[in-house]
Amino acid sequence: MTSPLRPWWQVLGRLALLVALAVLGVFDVRYGLLRSMPPVALMRLFLPVAVAAVWLLPYRQNSPVLPRLALPVAAVSLALSGLMLLAGAAEYGSPDSWGLAETAALLGLLYVTARRASPAMAPWAVLVIGAAVVLLPLRNGTANVFVVFGLLLAIAAAVAVTAGTYVRMLDSGRRRALEEVRAAQRAEFARDLHDFIAHHVTGIIVQAQGARYIGEQDPQRALAALEQIEHAGAETMASMRRMVTVLRAPEAPLAPLATATDLAPLLDGFNRASPATARLHVDGRLDALPVEVSTSAYRVVMEALTNVRRHAVQAGVVDVWVRRTPGWLFVRVADDGEPPRPAHGREPAGYGLVGLHERVRAVGGWITAGPGIERGWVLDAAMPLTWREPA
Repeated sequence: MTSPLRPWWQVLGRLALLVALAVLGVFDVRYGLLRSMPPVALMRLFLPVAVAAVWLLPYRQNSPVLPRLALPVAAVSLALSGLMLLAGAAEYGSPDSWGLAETAALLGLLYVTARRASPAMAPWAVLVIGAAVVLLPLRNGTANVFVVFGLLLAIAAAVAVTAGTYVRMLDSGRRRALEEVRAAQRAEFARDLHDFIAHHVTGIIVQAQGARYIGEQDPQRALAALEQIEHAGAETMASMRRMVTVLRAPEAPLAPLATATDLAPLLDGFNRASPATARLHVDGRLDALPVEVSTSAYRVVMEALTNVRRHAVQAGVVDVWVRRTPGWLFVRVADDGEPPRPAHGREPAGYGLVGLHERVRAVGGWITAGPGIERGWVLDAAMPLTWREPA
């Protein structure tokens, strides 16, 4: 959970800005800010404080509140500039300060509005605030020097808007990238949920069916099957809790992923829960593999064993070959069950094989699955050990 406290450097930065505005306010008072009529002088003292209070508040991105607060204070500043310009500006201007603190506060408000305001109201707020900034020097008259200052402030306003818009675009790009990563993570979690839960639940079903048949003849074997069902159920619940936790809080840490080095325990669990016997054949080292390749190899074997439990009729042996070459990792899972019936074949591929295709293609590899030459079902996967663009 994100802490509600702001980072210390943001707090110090805001304090520094307040100090700078206070210094500019003292300069304004020293050089004639209060020489105006009392109501106007009080308003000129109040405006920098009001503007600073608006843009120093914390706002969410695309905030609708920010322009609703910024527009009134900018409109008041703009109206005051127009009033002073029409009421008493001499041809050569006044030596009084036009309001440096108010200028800095409006530029800060312009930056924050361009960065944070809602898209519907941001252009109007930026336009009004920018006009208020440009007209500030004209409070002292229309002499050339004040017109030049107005042009310089127009450039400063453009810089503030550009900086705010640029940071806004960076934030938007980061949010889009984060959303894409989270969407990919959720798709990954959906595949993980299918792989783990389907594998464990299929084992529970097979063991429950076996325990029903042997319960009367051999109670001890039935008890052992029930213990295995309990263990598989506990693993299923753990997988469910982990997936639900991650889906509720995407920033939650993930449990360590199973990799190709964990294939032996996977096959041991399959042998305990299935009438078929799985045999592992390894050619080459399975450590130090790229993590995405190693985890994908584990999931390929897991899904293949799950499908053997579900679909392989009278399968007695399942052979799992894993071979590593300098550039590739090859995985083959083959069973000796009955061949598919010509009329119906095996059941249509479900989400498991779809997820495997996506996973293997994501690492630049390929995967095939189909009936063996003589009997059974064969699944082949090849994954490069160096990155390749998916076909």
